[in-house]
Amino acid sequence: MQGLADRLVVVVGGSGFVGRYLVQELARAGARLRVVVRSPERAGALKPLGALGQIEIVAGDVTRPATMTAAFRHADAGVNLVGILDERGGQKFAATQADGAGTVARAAAAAGVTAFVQMSAIGADPASPAEYGRTKAAGEAAVRAALPRATILRPSLVFGPEDQFVNRFAAMAKALPIVPVVAGGTRFQPVWVVDLARATVAALADPDCYGGETYEVGGPKVYAFRDIIAWIVAEIRSTKSLVEVPDFVARLMSHAGDLVPLVPMTSGQFAMLQSDNVARPPGLAAFGIAPTALEAVAPAYLERYRTAGRFHRDAAPVQ
Repeated sequence: MQGLADRLVVVVGGSGFVGRYLVQELARAGARLRVVVRSPERAGALKPLGALGQIEIVAGDVTRPATMTAAFRHADAGVNLVGILDERGGQKFAATQADGAGTVARAAAAAGVTAFVQMSAIGADPASPAEYGRTKAAGEAAVRAALPRATILRPSLVFGPEDQFVNRFAAMAKALPIVPVVAGGTRFQPVWVVDLARATVAALADPDCYGGETYEVGGPKVYAFRDIIAWIVAEIRSTKSLVEVPDFVARLMSHAGDLVPLVPMTSGQFAMLQSDNVARPPGLAAFGIAPTALEAVAPAYLERYRTAGRFHRDAAPVQ
């Protein structure tokens, strides 16, 4: 095991949800960090996560190879976290998740890194019905071509205070008269963002053990989609009804979502919802991590969706 103390780790896409927690865990492990983001002015909050001078923030874009070459100069290890959930923000799946992953990996290989982690997703598959899944698989292949000893992590849904899943459904439950449920029987295994970050650190610290492997990671419990949403609704103390949306209606809505940003689901996301999102063993156990349950973490950040926020008090049971 090499460890990470005083080693230069390049984190591409480090200002996102997972990146913020990974930067903190890497700083705790003693690594020197170069965080590569498209807009450095938006990433200043990362610097206090480490000691003075421990975290450097630089501009870079996975669609611009020269910026990746510069970012990996003198690097010992690297992580690529860049990914998108849809193309409505102007970025494209192929350029970002497939070609971009290859660009990052080739720059890391040219720099001679000894450890590399590619953050992928459960559902990465060349035969996926969704471009998201196909380009995640293409990105994995591009990374393997450049860095055969890279570690690939495929998380299920990732939860934490800034997530785009638990928060989205809590906000919907608060704002809408009913709570729509699409593909309610699909199964998920939500993983805590801190556990995912710690697994990434472990993989970087010990490439002899984890290099060349692909790990699917999830939490301690598998849920049907409708059960997760029902739990969220109950946790924010809402009494609104869950309404199952027929597939043909959801499919029409998703096609509208390809064109209208206000619709919360695209056709690709609907296609991904047709398959279970459950991790194959060994999962986090391979890294010596006991997975953290959704119920142990999410209530703390769901308080803000209750009518009185954190000042909400449940009625005392009638004696």
